[in-house]
Amino acid sequence: MMVRRFLGRWESPVAGYLFLSPWLIGLLLLTFWPMAQSLYFSFTKYSLLETPVWFGLGNYERILTADAAFAQSLKVTLLFVLFSVPLKLSAALLVAILLKQNIRGMSFYRTMIYLPSLIGTSIAVSILWKNIFAKDGLFNQFLALFGIQGVSWITNPNTALSTLVLLVVWQFGSSMVIFLAGLKQISSELYEAASVDGAGRFRQFFNITIPLLSPVILFNLVLQTIGSFQMFTQAFIITEGGPINSTYMYALYLYDRAFGRLQMGYASALAWILLVMIAVCTALIFLSSRYWVHYENEGRKAR
Repeated sequence: MMVRRFLGRWESPVAGYLFLSPWLIGLLLLTFWPMAQSLYFSFTKYSLLETPVWFGLGNYERILTADAAFAQSLKVTLLFVLFSVPLKLSAALLVAILLKQNIRGMSFYRTMIYLPSLIGTSIAVSILWKNIFAKDGLFNQFLALFGIQGVSWITNPNTALSTLVLLVVWQFGSSMVIFLAGLKQISSELYEAASVDGAGRFRQFFNITIPLLSPVILFNLVLQTIGSFQMFTQAFIITEGGPINSTYMYALYLYDRAFGRLQMGYASALAWILLVMIAVCTALIFLSSRYWVHYENEGRKAR
């Protein structure tokens, strides 16, 4: 009887909430509460060293109407997103298709290709990239072997942003693994049937692979878009926003306002504008998905 009462007591929903309480407390104290504070600070003048003073919509009005640095950082960030996301996903999908082949040593190749992504966006990788594309870096030394005189890629306004895009594209491992998992879910019988009907590799790719992989493409597209809008470490370490603000990312500008100029209220407003922009872009991607994302279950229902 005592055992039954004890077990019955722990079958109550209270037990579930009790086990969830560490996560719930962390969510409230480390996520929701800081977000609420940030929203409040965005309507104030706050410098960390003084008491916040209510400012209403003043921060937002100044950002949207009189802040040239905001417009520049937004322009650079949008360019970075428009170039880096498609290139990274294209590279990840291409390599995933190659790594799907059943050849000897494929596990080793997959590990080596995924290795750069394990390093992440660390400071060490950024410093390494900075040294590679410097005036006397390894890349220019390689070009010199063919008699080509290189430039300082990270100090040239025309190429600085491209080096950051290339670094992000190089770290395509996480997207590649997700694509590889999606490719393995596509039945080989579909490709065999298409081959019998005379469809070539390219036709199979666009008529079978892309439609059936479209939910995975959507997932990767959303994740990479959100991550690209928040790009900070590489720009901060490699170019520091230069030259001539050609790599002055939005997150870098936000950091400069918050911790460089101690304008925490202004930076909070910038953060919420960034949140809205990411939400709008994500919503647009999901709205467009009805026209290009195909789910296997929907196809079965239609049949």
